Amino acid sequence: MLKAIVIDDEQYARDELIALIAEQQEVTIEVVASCNNAIEGLKKVNQLKPDLIFLDIQMPQINGIEMLGMLDPETMPKVIFVTAFDEYALQAFEDNAFDYILKPVEPCRLRKTLKRVKCKMQQENYQVLTDKPLSLIPCAGFNRYLLLKPSEIEVAYSDQSGVHIISQQSDKGAAETSCSLSLKILEEKTELLRCHRQYLINPNAIREIKLLDNALAEIVTVSGAVAPVSRRYLKMLKDRFQLH
Repeated sequence: MLKAIVIDDEQYARDELIALIAEQQEVTIEVVASCNNAIEGLKKVNQLKPDLIFLDIQMPQINGIEMLGMLDPETMPKVIFVTAFDEYALQAFEDNAFDYILKPVEPCRLRKTLKRVKCKMQQENYQVLTDKPLSLIPCAGFNRYLLLKPSEIEVAYSDQSGVHIISQQSDKGAAETSCSLSLKILEEKTELLRCHRQYLINPNAIREIKLLDNALAEIVTVSGAVAPVSRRYLKMLKDRFQLH
């Protein structure tokens, strides 16, 4: 049995697709979550590790292609794109043999797509669609979602509870939120620099680099946040800022 998540901003479309999935017999699929936006979708994908996601392309704030670029390619589930694009606009998906279904979803089209999925569950390379810098970073605050620009981030770090973002908010000073993206994705798709195995730093937010004993250092940001610098990355920072 395959675990699947349906991600679409239209509730009727989600409910209809889930009902059609339950009726088909090509492959046994358990829909373990239904999400109405990309931010919730990211959270559920990271939590539930599905084999398959049905991903709407046209969603507000963060669309399906942008969400795809926020997932780690090494743990990427199989993706079936769900879209209202016409056949001409879908040429890129056809050229790269990506699986997709058109809205409104026809049962026969779903069966055809799932038959292909059943025969080809190996990991796809979606780089042709996702090889772009991130313009928004989804974060979760207290009872709210935040969409931060990469330039607003001062520090990103990870611990046992996940990835956390320290950002500068002009009216309230620094604020800390949790983030569904991995440090690896943040490093690869933003200007954040690695300064420690568990820390990334925005080079434009550095106020001071303090040199410590044993070839270590720490960074103080413009809002006063502190990030450690390990030996491995200290030389890189010195070279970057010509601190020799």
